[in-house]
Amino acid sequence: MDTSHDTKKLSKSKLVFSKLKRKFLKNIWFARSVIILLVLVVLFVSGIGVGKLLSGTPLARYMTLASDFAFLPATNLASISGKTNIAVLGKGGQGHDAPDLTDTVMFASIDLINPKIQLVSFPRDIWVPDLRAKLNSAYYWGNQKQENGGLPLAKSTIEQITGQPVHYAVVIDFSGFKDIIDNMGGIEVYVENSFIDQEFPIPGKENDLCGGDKTFACRYESIEFKQGLQKMDGETALKFVRSRHADGDEGTDIARSARQQSVISAMKAKLLSKDILFHPAKVLAVANAVRSSIETDLTDSNLVVLARVVFFAKDNLTTYVLPQELLQVPAITSKHDYQYVFVPTAGTWEDVHKWVKANF
Repeated sequence: MDTSHDTKKLSKSKLVFSKLKRKFLKNIWFARSVIILLVLVVLFVSGIGVGKLLSGTPLARYMTLASDFAFLPATNLASISGKTNIAVLGKGGQGHDAPDLTDTVMFASIDLINPKIQLVSFPRDIWVPDLRAKLNSAYYWGNQKQENGGLPLAKSTIEQITGQPVHYAVVIDFSGFKDIIDNMGGIEVYVENSFIDQEFPIPGKENDLCGGDKTFACRYESIEFKQGLQKMDGETALKFVRSRHADGDEGTDIARSARQQSVISAMKAKLLSKDILFHPAKVLAVANAVRSSIETDLTDSNLVVLARVVFFAKDNLTTYVLPQELLQVPAITSKHDYQYVFVPTAGTWEDVHKWVKANF
């Protein structure tokens, strides 16, 4: 009896099985999270009364989120060509001398069909002629003009700069930003360049007279970050993204934008890790921190659908900083109220529109 052919078939089968096994194990945490999610959904929507039994409990809320996460359609989101665009703004909040200025300004484009996220940061000092003010004040002036007018004006202003529709906006209060990261158990951020900022403002001391010290040194503290991977709690991460007075290139708005994107990437990685996903209490704690720290025109169902897209995008996040050649700093004159500002090098936003369209 010739067994060589059978032996070859068996060896080939083992090889195929081995490859499949390695591929599965490589993504085991992802597979487990999907299985756990499906189990939660089945329990919640089944007729065994588990939903009613747990109604009002944290676990019930977690299961509701899981159900929405699995079943809410992407059509819940406004979009164009399968993409939803969001203005992401960060404001100082209480304890800062200008609590409603959004010193963080980003444009996020989220692909709903082939899950991926693209993010570009804009310098806060971009001059907006229609407002006769800087970009970071659009949200503030919108609220001054009418109640709840901050988000619409910020979105329309960013639309002018990008040439793209902005469907939604999210304003994150930096006071709550710390709580979000702390509820995640901290994040790991790679610091590209070492720097020292000897004039980092201490919240609450903006008007301190410092006992007559004309340098007002008591209003500031010195912070330092060294190149390399660092574990950061909320307070440390906030200082990292807000630092503006470091020597050299790290003291520019461009560098600060890059640091903000590094922190966002680190937060995304932590949120999608098994340390968070497999712990309902942590998921709810982070969700509560987010809810209390943001203002948005996204509904709860919008947010859940976005969470699903972010989840399946996994590591598919691309960040950009607007190329410096597209902006210039004009002479400080009355035209811009004697302020340091950025204006489009070409005189209009057309080149920025082309750059956004080409990259997004």
